[in-house]
Amino acid sequence: MKYVNADNVLPEELLKEIQKYIQGTMVYVPAPEGQRKKWGENSGSRNSLSTRNEVIRQQYTDGAKIDELSKQFCLSYESIKKIIYSKI
Repeated sequence: MKYVNADNVLPEELLKEIQKYIQGTMVYVPAPEGQRKKWGENSGSRNSLSTRNEVIRQQYTDGAKIDELSKQFCLSYESIKKIIYSKI
């Protein structure tokens, strides 16, 4: 998360009001409820895991064994089972 100086982004009146409650410390201002992004959306991690899971499901459908998939994708047997059975 990037640090932003409130002096540079907030109107003077608002800054003075905030300073009544807190000074000289960092404050996190969350995004509005409807605008929050899910985990991994910014970095692309969510998409890459989704793609990997589809590959795992397809290989399983094509006859690959859970043991083989576990070794190939460096995941536990139970993790592979969860991925396979989450969409079936």
